[in-house]
Amino acid sequence: MIKFNDIKVGDYLIADNDGDKQQGEVTNINGDEKQICIDNGTQEFWFELEQLSPIPLDETQLLNLRFHKQENEDSTVKYMKGAFRILLPKANDFSHFEIWYRDEKRHIMQPIFVNQLQNHFYDMTKVHLNDESFD
Repeated sequence: MIKFNDIKVGDYLIADNDGDKQQGEVTNINGDEKQICIDNGTQEFWFELEQLSPIPLDETQLLNLRFHKQENEDSTVKYMKGAFRILLPKANDFSHFEIWYRDEKRHIMQPIFVNQLQNHFYDMTKVHLNDESFD
């Protein structure tokens, strides 16, 4: 389950509307009612926290976020978006990895979700991580 305090406007989550699960973007947060507004690409709906789930971070999600992939000779894999970098010890191993932006480096020691990466990205770059290209 996702924590309410971990959710930020711009985060990508999965919303369950009576069994119809769709990925969407958080567009508004109502702290008083503990509700989150999600835009699924067609329209916006308000959801209770129990109706939301995080998206596991994997290569497909990084490529959807317009990261560029570089396979290194030492079997590590680097994903790049602008000056932001993610380094996996081996392909598809998201169990632990490094992220860095300029002189700030963080060691992630367990699998994380897309919204958590978005929050790290924003903390480090002051730019929201979404599917827009930096190219």
